[in-house]
Amino acid sequence: PLLSDFSFLSRQDGNGKVSRVVRIGTRQSQLARIQTDSVAATLKELYSDVHLEIVGMTTIGDKILDTALSKIGEKSLFTKELENALEKNEVDLVVHSLKDLPTTLPPGFTIGAVLKRENPHDAVVLHPKHKGKTLETLSEHSVIGTSSLRRAAQLKKRFPTWTSKILYLSKDSRGNLNTRLKKLDEKDDFAAIILAAAGLRRMGWENRISQILMPEDCMYAVGQGALAVEVRARDEDLLEMVSVLHDHDTVLRCIAERAFLRRLEGGCSVPVAVHTELKDSQLYLTGAVYSLDGSDSLKETMQTSITATGKVTAEVQRVGVTASKISGEAQDRAERLGTDLANLLLSKGAKEILTVARQLNDAR
Repeated sequence: PLLSDFSFLSRQDGNGKVSRVVRIGTRQSQLARIQTDSVAATLKELYSDVHLEIVGMTTIGDKILDTALSKIGEKSLFTKELENALEKNEVDLVVHSLKDLPTTLPPGFTIGAVLKRENPHDAVVLHPKHKGKTLETLSEHSVIGTSSLRRAAQLKKRFPTWTSKILYLSKDSRGNLNTRLKKLDEKDDFAAIILAAAGLRRMGWENRISQILMPEDCMYAVGQGALAVEVRARDEDLLEMVSVLHDHDTVLRCIAERAFLRRLEGGCSVPVAVHTELKDSQLYLTGAVYSLDGSDSLKETMQTSITATGKVTAEVQRVGVTASKISGEAQDRAERLGTDLANLLLSKGAKEILTVARQLNDAR
């Protein structure tokens, strides 16, 4: 596409040179910048005449590092400041980790692109002195660090015989990846920490991954591994511009996951996990809810046919995502799959499990 295809970018100087700048908002962390730079590079390849300017910001979640995420009580921990800038026209686009975006966005905003997903699974990063081991072969007195209720609950369920090897939900495992790896390596507080494989890979630290946790051990967070580009819903030209970044399979998988979480009214304060696959035009969604200690849980799998009808849809948001170039019927089925699976779990007592989990977490 040419720059002239987009009216919002067609400002020119006296020599006919395009002067419009597209400003991209991002968190300031190294990982966030790497992710944003990759999106900017792709846009630059597609729209060579666009001048992209990256604007870094610090969010609530970046500032409060002495409290577990699940205890802060703010839904938009890593997005509010970025969305404020978007609302004030201080930036034109915002790049997020999709898992940081609530399933209901503030009025006037939409996810205009969901990029191809990186490995969504969680990874075990061992203290250097335990190199070559796995969770199973660590000593029974080892402590594994995580700031995620979802990870802690699942691993407690997976390894119920662990007594001393308790998944420790702690402020000490918060912070950016650089900080967390430094704490792991320089102190003896943890034998290992659990992190998203996607972040480690994007940082170029794949060699620190000792073990990838498969779904039978630990399912991932909704949207984990995917990047999202948020825009103002009224900016049709910008929406059109970024829409080319959508990855078909990732969009459908993440719509199903987000619909599941939205129906459960979950978030980082309760343990909710998912696993999705799209193969042979079938979308499979496994979803689960857990008590804080993993002793009580519900887990089910459902599937739906995702047929490539060739039909596209008007710019309709589905759980915050606008993907007008992807079959509307396929998106509707993905969304319905997530809602139906959540309803199934709710009919079996998921609300009670999550309510108790939320109350116990609040009481800590």
